[in-house]
Amino acid sequence: MSRNKFLKFGVLAVMAVIVARLFFIQIVQHDYWVERAAAQQMMQYTLRAERGEIYMMDGDEPVAVVMNATVYTVIVDPMLTDPEEAKEKLTPILGEKRTAEWDDVFANRALRYYIVGKNVERKAAEQIAEAEVDGVWLQASTKRVYPEGDLAATLLGFVNADGVGQYGVEGALNGKLTGKDGILKTVKDVNNVALSIGDENVKVPAEDGDDVVLTVDRNLQHGVEKILTEQAEKLGYENISALVMNPNNGEILAMANVPGYDPADFGNVRSAADYVNHVVEDPYEPASVCKTFAFAAGMEYGVMTAESTFVNENVTYVDNWPIKNSTQRTDLLGTVNMQTALNWSLNTGSTQVLRWLGGSETDINAQGRERLYDYYHDRFGLGQATGIELFEATGIVYEPNASIYGIDSTYANMTFGQNMQVTMLQVAAAFASVINGGEFYTPTIVKGVLKDGEVVDTTPRKVVRRTVTQETSAAMREMLYNTRRAQRTNGVDKAGYHIGGKTGTAQVIKNGEYSFDETVATYIGFGGTEGELPQYLIMTRVWEDGKTAGGEAQALLVFNALNAYVQDYLKVKPAGV
Repeated sequence: MSRNKFLKFGVLAVMAVIVARLFFIQIVQHDYWVERAAAQQMMQYTLRAERGEIYMMDGDEPVAVVMNATVYTVIVDPMLTDPEEAKEKLTPILGEKRTAEWDDVFANRALRYYIVGKNVERKAAEQIAEAEVDGVWLQASTKRVYPEGDLAATLLGFVNADGVGQYGVEGALNGKLTGKDGILKTVKDVNNVALSIGDENVKVPAEDGDDVVLTVDRNLQHGVEKILTEQAEKLGYENISALVMNPNNGEILAMANVPGYDPADFGNVRSAADYVNHVVEDPYEPASVCKTFAFAAGMEYGVMTAESTFVNENVTYVDNWPIKNSTQRTDLLGTVNMQTALNWSLNTGSTQVLRWLGGSETDINAQGRERLYDYYHDRFGLGQATGIELFEATGIVYEPNASIYGIDSTYANMTFGQNMQVTMLQVAAAFASVINGGEFYTPTIVKGVLKDGEVVDTTPRKVVRRTVTQETSAAMREMLYNTRRAQRTNGVDKAGYHIGGKTGTAQVIKNGEYSFDETVATYIGFGGTEGELPQYLIMTRVWEDGKTAGGEAQALLVFNALNAYVQDYLKVKPAGV
């Protein structure tokens, strides 16, 4: 073969390979190389959704109590930045916001990215920009701001360093508040500089989180917390919790715990226990406030009225276990009526109701246990989550045929709120239904969302079920009113108002048995214009490890202080005005 022919065939072979390769690339692998080219030409950004803010009500106006503020991360390119210039100009501006030592930043000059400051405020960021240090740039982000300081901290919760809500509203409604990040793609040049940004480049727009409006009244919350702080110091107890609710629709007007913490400095606490919202997350034995529910069940089944009588001996035996009255008054021995039993919180009286529920004067039986459980658990919702828009515990109410030792004595103790674990909110929701005419509402902390400056109510206030008849409700209101009058409160409540309530003093289990050296105090009550349905409900709880606290001695006093304030703040008028 001649040399020319050889070269001709060689060129043809090479051209065939090139054509085949081009065919393979342009036809067979077309989509693959288009994607590769696009990847080189396009820059992709994550469009950060803005976290929704949280509002409380100030009268009819929503006011932000949790907001977002723009802060900046300061980034240095060690290859481009002069070390001495950076140290000299940036050190005084960054101050405590500086997160790195300069020697570490410039230890490897081949690095192109080193964070030297976080959460830098706008003013400092402007100073850094004005310093014009080569290789230094700012990256904007947001941080959570709590303009009211520690107000409602255990209710609101906080956002951690990763931007995730923890505890309270921030944690329970994290998904609603967070929103959804979007994606932005734009053409770039060889230096990674964006050449065009437009709506057509947005693949997925960011969806900002909802601005959530709470049912809580900001001023009322502030006043309640102030009173709790004062009472904690005055009474000498470390922990006090309180709840103010509208019993006619389930809206929470205030929910407070002291001590609290600063959500903007959430790491500065004694322990994680300081984050706990004891109103909803901490089941406990509420004691004799539960006599309200036992008596209401007795009325519903027609086995008792306020005038029904029993023989009080200050002690009764169930499962060979003595159940004693906390008040061993000799003048109460003998035949007394149920109003007297409620006035003096006689455990023998509530135990007698359980016997009557079973159709007996002397024994506790399965029927009595089943009827009490029906009201406690199924109707009043004790031992169950209420459905409020917060993290909440459930607690425990033993079933009537539970395989535990001494089920009869357990149920006798349940009539006065021991041998069971429930939350303050569960008790308050059940109590509200007893006093409001018998209608159970799901407690709610969320009023709605803020859209275009208007509150859009997203939480229906519907009656979930009827717990008691209107007649039983009216009778229980009167019994609770009379009980409060018997608790040395004459002169505390003003004329023209109808105030009622019940104390509770619970022993605490220590080392497997009830201790006489530690008790928890509770008071729950209602208030409003005489002759009308109650307009507010208040519940208080007082306790401290290793100390005894009494329902009448401490929790009642906290209630009295709150009642006077709430009555005035809500502008509740006395009858005839």
